[in-house]
Amino acid sequence: MIFFPAIDLKDGQCVRLLRGEMDKATVFADDPGAQARAFVDQGCEWIHVVDLNGAFAGKPVNADAVRRILAEARVPVQLGGGIRTLETIDFWLEAGVRRVILGTVALRDPDLVCRACARYPGRVAVGIDAKDGFVAVEGWAEVSRITAHDLALRFEDAGVAAIIFTDIARDGLMAGPNLDSTLALAQAISTPVIASGGVSSMDDLRALKARGGALLEGVISGRAIYDGAIKVGDAVALLRDAA
Repeated sequence: MIFFPAIDLKDGQCVRLLRGEMDKATVFADDPGAQARAFVDQGCEWIHVVDLNGAFAGKPVNADAVRRILAEARVPVQLGGGIRTLETIDFWLEAGVRRVILGTVALRDPDLVCRACARYPGRVAVGIDAKDGFVAVEGWAEVSRITAHDLALRFEDAGVAAIIFTDIARDGLMAGPNLDSTLALAQAISTPVIASGGVSSMDDLRALKARGGALLEGVISGRAIYDGAIKVGDAVALLRDAA
């Protein structure tokens, strides 16, 4: 399994939100490039980045901050937030992002996801953020009536590189991941699944590895790293080693 340290960008800074609420942001770092470099120095193999302003605006907002991350990171970067057109996908993949994450557009325009996957094999992931099992979009501001399971199934044959599944109720709360929902989704589809939301300790990572090591591609964590509950190097080693 891959450990993905997260950099969430708001107004050019590295922050974490509670349940996706922009007015409940905690700033952890002013220099996203330096933060990316620190994660790499600590041993990470990927970095997960989200343009939070972009997720609400529907277009890239923190482009300068993302460029700084790309300039400093010596590992692959996956990026989500406000990526809703082929032109934006082209822009970021040509700029050096290894994998784009499509969220709102996956629900609004699933054909775009399929076209992007055909154009960029292995470089398009789908982010599915769920509240009470239903897909939330527009930076989590709207909740649809489509379940996470049903949306994931739409892309089974599209060539999606991974499904990034986030339980909004757990995100940023240090309450532990929703193991049952995450593993149920991973068992229901053939697309690799990355767990996100609520991962708050090494014990959470051990539980994910014990129950989902054969099912999950990886796990994302943010606040727990910044708070010191998880050390990147330890997390990478734990998840990389055979069970």
